[in-house]
Amino acid sequence: MTVKTTLSFTDRHHRFLTDKVGAGIFASQSALVAAALEQMIQDEEEREVALGVFADEIRTRLQTPRDAFVDGDEVFARARARLASGDR
Repeated sequence: MTVKTTLSFTDRHHRFLTDKVGAGIFASQSALVAAALEQMIQDEEEREVALGVFADEIRTRLQTPRDAFVDGDEVFARARARLASGDR
């Protein structure tokens, strides 16, 4: 279903819309706005998926037993020593 609405744009945005339609990239200003909205919807959905994956990974890592943790100072000391010795 299509709904008719009125939108206001800055001069810059209006120029952009007009240029893209004039260049034949979009059939109309409405088509360009619709494409931009669809892209925003897709971006938001992808962001939600990514945040869900991060949340799952954090929950998994929170289950790691303390004895499996790595001491950061020790790891960095070994890395610095390895870099200083030229072993890579």
